[in-house]
Amino acid sequence: MKRSSSSGQSSVPPPILSAGVSRRDFLRGLGTTAVSAAALGSQSLAAGLAQANAEEVRGPAAGPVTLSINGERRTFNLEPRVTLLEALRLNAGLTGSKEACDRATCGACTVLLDGDPVYACTVLAIEAQGAEIETVEGLTKSGGLTRLQQAFVDKDGLQCGFCTPGFVMTLTALLRKNAHPTEAEIRRACAGNLCRCGSQPRIIAAALEAGGTPTAAKANTVRFHDHALA
Repeated sequence: MKRSSSSGQSSVPPPILSAGVSRRDFLRGLGTTAVSAAALGSQSLAAGLAQANAEEVRGPAAGPVTLSINGERRTFNLEPRVTLLEALRLNAGLTGSKEACDRATCGACTVLLDGDPVYACTVLAIEAQGAEIETVEGLTKSGGLTRLQQAFVDKDGLQCGFCTPGFVMTLTALLRKNAHPTEAEIRRACAGNLCRCGSQPRIIAAALEAGGTPTAAKANTVRFHDHALA
C-alpha cells in the first residue's frame, strides 16, 4: 500500500466493486433506493387510509341489508352484528339451516355461498351482500327431492335429522364439482359436519348412491340374540 502524499491526501483509489461501481456510488444509490421505497410505502399507506375513510360506516343501529337468497333478492333491516344464520332463520323464515354449536364446529348451519359450503353462523349478513346464497329450501323449485336427498331416504342417512340439512348442502357442493366422488373424497368433504346420532356410514352410503357408485341396499344389522354377552 502506498503512503499518503505530501498534501495529506491518500493516493489509494477508492475500491471498485465487481460491477465497475465504486463504493461511494453504491452507497449513494442505496440511499436513493431507500428513500424511494419509503416514499412508495407512504403513498400506499395514504391510499389505504383514503379507502378506509371512503367506506360506509355501519351500525350500531339497524340498516337495510339486501341478500340474494335462492335466486330472490330480499332486503331486511338488520344490525351489523346479525349473522347470516340469524337473518335466514329469523328474518327470511328459512329454518332449514340449523343453529346448534354456534361456534363453527358442527356444520348444521351449512349453506352455499357462491357455490361453496360455509358455516352461516360465522358469516355476518352484511358480508354476504352481493353473493348468491343457497339454502336447503332452494335446492328444488318443484318441492320434490333431489337425487341426493332421495338417497338419504333410501339409505336411512338420518336419525333425528337435525344435522341433515348441513350434510345435504355440503355434499351437494361436492357432487356439483365432482359427480362421482370416491368414499375418501366424501369423507374429506364432510369432515366439518358432525352427526351426533352416529349416522356417518349411512350418510356416506347415500352420497355414494347419489354419485352413481353401487352400495348395499341396507346396512348390515346385528341381532341381539346372535351374540352372547361377555
